[in-house]
Amino acid sequence: MSRRVYGLRWHRPISVVGAPQRGWRPASLSDHPSRISFTLLALCTAFCAACEAGPPKFDRPRADATVSQTIPDSADVSTLPELPTAAQVEMTEVADASGDSAASVGDAEGSEVVSTDGARFPHPDKVRGLYVNAWAAGSRNRLEGLLELAARTEINTFVIDIKDASGYVSHRTELPAAYEIGATQEIRIRDLPGVLERLEEEGIYPIARIVVVKDKLLSSARPELAVQDTAGGVWVDGKGIVWLNPYNTEVWEYNVALAREVALLGFPEIQWDYVRFPDSPVSERERATYPGAGGQSKPDAIRAFLEYSRDGLADLGVAVTADVFGITTSASRDVGIGQVWESFIDVVDVALPMVYPSHYWPGSFGFDSPNAHPYEIVRGALRDALRRSAVVDGAGKTRPWLQDFSLGEPKYGAPEVRAQIQATYDAGVEEWILWNPGSYYTQDALEPDGGFTAEPLVRVAEEIVPLSHRYQLFDSAGAR
Repeated sequence: MSRRVYGLRWHRPISVVGAPQRGWRPASLSDHPSRISFTLLALCTAFCAACEAGPPKFDRPRADATVSQTIPDSADVSTLPELPTAAQVEMTEVADASGDSAASVGDAEGSEVVSTDGARFPHPDKVRGLYVNAWAAGSRNRLEGLLELAARTEINTFVIDIKDASGYVSHRTELPAAYEIGATQEIRIRDLPGVLERLEEEGIYPIARIVVVKDKLLSSARPELAVQDTAGGVWVDGKGIVWLNPYNTEVWEYNVALAREVALLGFPEIQWDYVRFPDSPVSERERATYPGAGGQSKPDAIRAFLEYSRDGLADLGVAVTADVFGITTSASRDVGIGQVWESFIDVVDVALPMVYPSHYWPGSFGFDSPNAHPYEIVRGALRDALRRSAVVDGAGKTRPWLQDFSLGEPKYGAPEVRAQIQATYDAGVEEWILWNPGSYYTQDALEPDGGFTAEPLVRVAEEIVPLSHRYQLFDSAGAR
């Protein structure tokens, strides 16, 4: 029996099996004060963990090499790199549309509702994942290739697009709202239940990625849900993008309804992306206005959505995670997007900062060319994250997005990708996910099943060296 779930105010209600009838209301932004307590013991534990992480065969753990915060507290978004998030490479997400589609076509209407109690997809001890765009997930050849890569290496997790920045829902959804806005007109994963069955067979943990406020289909069909312009009509940023209003609870409801649907299909974890305000220069943002803000701050709005989504999915037992800018680990004030580490880390199970070295501006962590210092940038950013989480009661885990694509010099290969992975371990974090917009990955950067037989190479201090030499060069780089 279907129950009604709160959804967008369309001509008919959104219905999803298993939605709660009571106790789930659009949250008031004023209902969510920050809960911060200082826990010195946790702080010590977080820093000590850095000494124990990483492959032991070639590791020489040492706790005295530090990277201090150099990103200014009041950094302005206009000073960020031109394309400061995973968005900068999303333009190539559809480039792989030519892959062979899966032969069998599933229909969500007849899909079996499965338990989300973790029995079907046990959580890995340590998530080691890959982003899999919808085209790759929906292509039999591409999916099998990625599964073979996982079987040969340490990979145990796939992050799969359910709704990317295009606004299209990847599978055959039952949500009426998705049909009404045209979000069902480009089905990229024709048999999502079948994909989940393959992942289950191979022991791969699936995560459903859902983009929230960058949705051109919803903003076009329902312009009143978008950020508005002080001159009238919807606000459009300098790149021609219309953004949804993060204060608007109807935006929340649509995305949470979609999350409930895929959780009932079997996904044990929901990952929110673009859960933020537009990252535009101040000169552009001066025209933007947000109906429904009611004087609440941007960080309050982001926190409220995350709390609302967690409450709305609580009965299904799924984890709720969020992608955030890499700068949020180090900048203590809002840089205009509403993401402040202390304001969201206790209302998610996991935060995933996008600590791509290519996205940091010159001077970050003391380096003129951050992209040439993958080890130093990732290590410094994650140490800042752990330091801040340690003083927040109930803080979620940190699991970074790492860069497996090239943007500028040097070109990224196995040493650059492995340097980021090792930096993650050395910072005291044991989980990570690689991002490549086309879902093509550097196998030589990954630990083979059974372990490395030769010491891997990493880039540290702009040199390619054996992993065990990293601390010597790290010191010589003069990192701060």
